[in-house]
Amino acid sequence: MPLIPTVPENHSHVLAEFDCLDPLLSALRLDSGRLKCTCLAVSRKWLAFGTSAGGLHLIQKEGWKQRLILTHKEGSITQVACCPHDEDFIAVATSQGLVVVWELQLERRGRPERVSVSWEHKGQTITALCWDTSMLKVFVGDSGGKVSFLRTGSSKLGKGATFVIFPVQTVTTVDSKVVQLGYQEGRLLVSSLSRCYLCDTDREKFWRVGNKERDGEYGACFFPQNKGLLVGQPPLLYCARPGSRIWEANFNGEVLSTHQFKQLLACPPLPLITYRNDPNYNPVHKNPQSVAFPKLLYFGDQNLLTWTDAAIYIFTPQNGQVLLWTEVKDLVDVAVYRSELFCLHSSGNLSHLSLLSAERCVERLLRRESWLLAATVCCMFQHAVTTSRARKTIPIDRLEQLKSQLSSSTDLDLVGQLEEVITKLEPLDSASSSRRSSISSHESFNVLDCGIYRVISRRGSQSDEETSSLINQSTSEEERLKEFSFVQEEDQMDHDPQTSERTEADRLEQGLQFHLPLAFRSKPPRIALQAVKDSVSSFVKKTTEKINTLQLNSELWQRPEFKEGGPPDMPANTISYSEDMENEVTDDTSNAEAEMQELRTATEQAISQIQDALVLLDPVCLNEALLDWVPVLERILGTAEFELAAASVSRDERWERDYLHCSSEEQEECSSGELTDIDAEEKKESSELGEKKDQCEKRLTLDSAENVSNGSYAEPIRVMSPKSLPSDLLDNLTELATLYTELSCFKNQNEQLLGCHTFLCRYFFLLDQDRVRKMCLLCYQEQPEIQNSFTEAMLELTQSSKVVEVFERGNLQRSLRSLRDLQPWTPPPLLAHLHRLYEKHGEAAVRSFSQFYPTITPADVMPMAQKSHFLAYLDNLVQSQPEEHRVLFLQSLLEPESLRLDWLELALTHDAPQRCDTLTFDGQPKWHSHCFSWGYGRLLSLLIRLPADFSSKQKMAEMCRSHGYWTGYLYLCKKLQCRSEAFSTICQLDDISLLDEPDGVSPQNLEEWKLLIQLSQKCSSVAESDQYTGVNGTSLSIESADCEGKINPENLTLMLARVAGPDRALAILEDCGVPLVLSTHARLVCELLRVTEKRQRAMIQTMLERCDRFLWSQHA
Repeated sequence: MPLIPTVPENHSHVLAEFDCLDPLLSALRLDSGRLKCTCLAVSRKWLAFGTSAGGLHLIQKEGWKQRLILTHKEGSITQVACCPHDEDFIAVATSQGLVVVWELQLERRGRPERVSVSWEHKGQTITALCWDTSMLKVFVGDSGGKVSFLRTGSSKLGKGATFVIFPVQTVTTVDSKVVQLGYQEGRLLVSSLSRCYLCDTDREKFWRVGNKERDGEYGACFFPQNKGLLVGQPPLLYCARPGSRIWEANFNGEVLSTHQFKQLLACPPLPLITYRNDPNYNPVHKNPQSVAFPKLLYFGDQNLLTWTDAAIYIFTPQNGQVLLWTEVKDLVDVAVYRSELFCLHSSGNLSHLSLLSAERCVERLLRRESWLLAATVCCMFQHAVTTSRARKTIPIDRLEQLKSQLSSSTDLDLVGQLEEVITKLEPLDSASSSRRSSISSHESFNVLDCGIYRVISRRGSQSDEETSSLINQSTSEEERLKEFSFVQEEDQMDHDPQTSERTEADRLEQGLQFHLPLAFRSKPPRIALQAVKDSVSSFVKKTTEKINTLQLNSELWQRPEFKEGGPPDMPANTISYSEDMENEVTDDTSNAEAEMQELRTATEQAISQIQDALVLLDPVCLNEALLDWVPVLERILGTAEFELAAASVSRDERWERDYLHCSSEEQEECSSGELTDIDAEEKKESSELGEKKDQCEKRLTLDSAENVSNGSYAEPIRVMSPKSLPSDLLDNLTELATLYTELSCFKNQNEQLLGCHTFLCRYFFLLDQDRVRKMCLLCYQEQPEIQNSFTEAMLELTQSSKVVEVFERGNLQRSLRSLRDLQPWTPPPLLAHLHRLYEKHGEAAVRSFSQFYPTITPADVMPMAQKSHFLAYLDNLVQSQPEEHRVLFLQSLLEPESLRLDWLELALTHDAPQRCDTLTFDGQPKWHSHCFSWGYGRLLSLLIRLPADFSSKQKMAEMCRSHGYWTGYLYLCKKLQCRSEAFSTICQLDDISLLDEPDGVSPQNLEEWKLLIQLSQKCSSVAESDQYTGVNGTSLSIESADCEGKINPENLTLMLARVAGPDRALAILEDCGVPLVLSTHARLVCELLRVTEKRQRAMIQTMLERCDRFLWSQHA
């Protein structure tokens, strides 16, 4: 690897790309050639970009989650602008010249509304949008030079505010195309192809900025002066000029100076720090650049940003210098917020860049463990990394860690350069050291990240020398304490009790705030208790080993008789015990080989039986074959030894609970007494604890025997095999164990030797994990403990994975990236990792699980997540598919078919209107209650449109009716041919648009028309009374209501007249016995229909006659 060139010291900042937005575009299907991004805007909360299909995507920057898609049928999106002072508003311009202002209403969970629409620029290409900085007003500029503004209403100001229509006003028309707009403190800046204009919108005054014209696309912007001594000063203006020049003008449009950047841009470009490729800096200078700056943007901290299709330029106009310029290919548009850049490329891709100092860039790369990239930036920007100021961001130990992460074989040159950088590191500045020396030696301090010294005063009157000597003495004495044995300490304590009392009294008089474990102090009771505890624990352990070894040897149980008779001869007993142990080791080896052979024989016999098709397809025979094999498995790999180990663990835990509780009480009594009685108390403790030790031994031995015999301890999960198994035997055991688990899961537990849950916990190390996972998906509702045990076992198996360390750091995006690096995935381990993510991040994590489909399916996520979180995941997963494939995709997820009703119930009960808003007290539809928005309306629409049998559709229709989801209920009624119920519901909802196809239900014959008219007559009086009394939160009167959308006999008669003619419609009305006096409008419509019908008949007659004459002429 060649040496990395260093950057000159006048360059201290870089552009870096840390996040990849390609997965986001891929999930939104914006990476194809058919659909592309066309424009973008950014705010504190949102990233908004328009598409060529007329869609506006709103992405929440925190977590990069899609929140909304706003569609426009008026063409593709050409411009987007976010309101800077209220992020609930966003302005959009389309290719047909339409300008729409949307109110998102996300805080109130309402439906987005078009609060203002303008066709003022119809037929023109809108080239610029700009928001007022304090009011809800949008300025618009187009390719013809016209500049207008439109005001917007807001539902936040009251119920009637959105109904007020503000007229669109034209501000001015300039001489050529509008390139850029800007607004600050009541003044509008317009940059055209020829010059810049400054407009006072309140006083309707206009100025030209400068006298010289230009020809081309040159931008202009305001430059706020809100730093340091310039706070309160009016903003400046910067206008681009030909030849890499920029005018600086005051707020009145007077040119103050011209900044020349042509010669300054002869410096080499700084590389873009990105994960896509290695940064490459070429120190060779270039020729001076004459660049036309198409737009200017205020960026970061008092910087000016501009770009071309090949590079990004950032200037500091206050000192007339180039902060940096970087080559970035195929740029189309750039949006900025503070120090963030979002770039749109000609290919439709997006990139997210950040402007930051070189040391900050290294620090973020280290946090992301991008070792090579961090080392490259360190070597390239040595002057910034080696300064003392950088030590607060990049400590020396972090650079040492970075060097240790590099490979000495492949990155040898880079390691050498990094070592040179480390040798040049400067310590913290001398000013800091002088400030440290000024702090009193009687006080301690620590340095915060912001540079503030936090002083911690010490209590007490000792001097520094005394304190340091005490600390040194305590350290040395504590090390000596570790070397002394329990007997030595006890002897020392007995020899000098007066010294102990005197030392304790001195310590209390001095009032030290910390404990010094000095060697000449008396041994506290806790040390004695701990020593006794260790002794008893050792005895319990040895007793357990003897029980495990000698349990089956009946001759050795006679040893307590020797103990009763008297103390045996120690040498002889030791020799006999060693000989017995050697014999037992030999017997154990031969027994293990015999048991393994027995297990192999039984396994091969069971395998040969299930290979018979008659046995395999007969559940009874298959169960019998497995039941013959399980006892052998249980005897050889079973839990006899495992239960004894568990009993040993339970004995230790119980001893700690009982014995230490007693010891702690005695310790409290000892500490509450006089210091002079410590030795006497400890002597009593030693005798009492010896007796308690014997009692605990006897009681624990009896308890362990009872637990083993009764099996009362909790069944643990064994993920590792207790014995070494050959590979061929392990494969056969896995097949049989998995088959037994599956068979016992779906059979009566009383018929099985071991239940499914018990067998899974006991022999998980033998099971096929993927088959067990699929089994859990089918039975988790009836037997959730099986799913829980499977998840617990997989979590334990995957605990040592490297991605678990990444999860613990808490960064969701980084955790997902580490999971993507594990491809190809295996479902069970991946499911365990996703379970960890969900426990740590909740809904934010489960929304991202759609990227792991089809390895992880919704059936895997449902047992893991809460119902509301699962719905969000399912909705994201379905919406990630193309619209024409969503129904088939959702149908493929319904395994088993019963999930359809479960998911429908979830979608109807989460993020849905209240039932009191959609249903009356007697269960009937409320007036216009179908207009409520449903949080998962798109998912509901797909679920009810899936192919289903008759009974399933009936159940879904009943669920939709009981929850008040009327659009879905009407669709299902139409599919079930329940047309009378549908017409009754439509009349109660009182919306005539529901009779229109394809989503509505329209009458197909005269009988249905009669039924509909009769139902409307019954419901019209109820609907009128509801409107008068304010049903459903409204107090509209009949005159103010939309009479055209109401369902009443008159409107239905007019609809029927358009279908069957006015005369037949009136005749049907009379047959129904509906007394109706048509209004003037209705009579006029009927008369027009009569005239139209006569003319149509006359025209048809004329056409037939002409055809007849033509045919006769041809015949002649």
